[in-house]
Amino acid sequence: MIPVIICGGVGAKMWPLSTPTLPKHFLPFVDGKSLFQANWETLRKKFSPEEIYLQTNSSQAKVAHSQVSELRKENIFIEPETRNQGPATGLAAAFLKKAGRGDEPFMLVQVDDLRQPEEEFIKFIDVAENLAKTTNKYVTAGFVPDRIVLGVDYLVKGKLISGDDRIQVYEIADYLDRSESAKIQELIGSGSLLVHTNHTAMTPNNLLAMYQKFRPDWYNPLLAIINGEDLDIEYSKMNRGTLEEVSKLSHFANESLVILQPFKWTDFGTWEFVDKFFRENNYFAKNGGQVQLDGENNFLWSDSGKIVATIGMSDIVVIESEEGILISKKTESGNVGQVVERINAGDI
Repeated sequence: MIPVIICGGVGAKMWPLSTPTLPKHFLPFVDGKSLFQANWETLRKKFSPEEIYLQTNSSQAKVAHSQVSELRKENIFIEPETRNQGPATGLAAAFLKKAGRGDEPFMLVQVDDLRQPEEEFIKFIDVAENLAKTTNKYVTAGFVPDRIVLGVDYLVKGKLISGDDRIQVYEIADYLDRSESAKIQELIGSGSLLVHTNHTAMTPNNLLAMYQKFRPDWYNPLLAIINGEDLDIEYSKMNRGTLEEVSKLSHFANESLVILQPFKWTDFGTWEFVDKFFRENNYFAKNGGQVQLDGENNFLWSDSGKIVATIGMSDIVVIESEEGILISKKTESGNVGQVVERINAGDI
């Protein structure tokens, strides 16, 4: 298996701490370590530095190398511009195929997620590698939620293909976009609904064949890149889009498998999720001190070390940094991206 850590986003929902120059996956959220460092250390339990790849942009590549010095520069794939996960995933496959590794399984490791315990994730990789070697189907992962999880898409389990009590592999019976709230609500608690956590695992050749079938407008520039055409020009031809624009068509065509993951998956998507992770692990937010009067369960972070105090407030987020100050209900922290949009548009 070739692990490819993929990062390049800004993490707008984590404003004002996450910025284009230092996105959320490089911030010290995991007991003083960044998500990038934590994921690297997990992969190092199975792989050598020579076996781990990173796909990102040029500015984030410098930050990554400063945080993990053993990252090999020749193992860094540079995206010329941000085109979202669909083109980015295809580009990773194109880079590997161009390097003569088109028939070797690879797995995307999203950098803004954490997988615990690490040993279970390593076992999961072994299962995914075996599937990628023995089938040309799209291989992904998911878990059975005990409640509605916002901001994610869902899969519905189909026929059991293999596995035991620890790791099971299913066909995918259906794909549910996060907007299909009625269907999601109907299936929650049934045991058949899965949160889709990606973890794409295939050979580059098989993934590119999937792109050729379902998104030829993405496949053709990727083929040109493989054949030595200009990377910047060809990549710019790919319209922005999510990987789901390809994978969901594969799901509907019965050309996908999902592994029921044996590890806990934590997505650092909003401040509410960061707060939950900190509480579960007894971490403390960075600050010079905090005071909470007549309130509780607030997440207070001061990047400059100032004392932060709240009076008569509960379940809110207060984040202070050089970029600005955020005050939000935890349950509304998923809307922080809209704040960034207004700032970028000059609407302040």
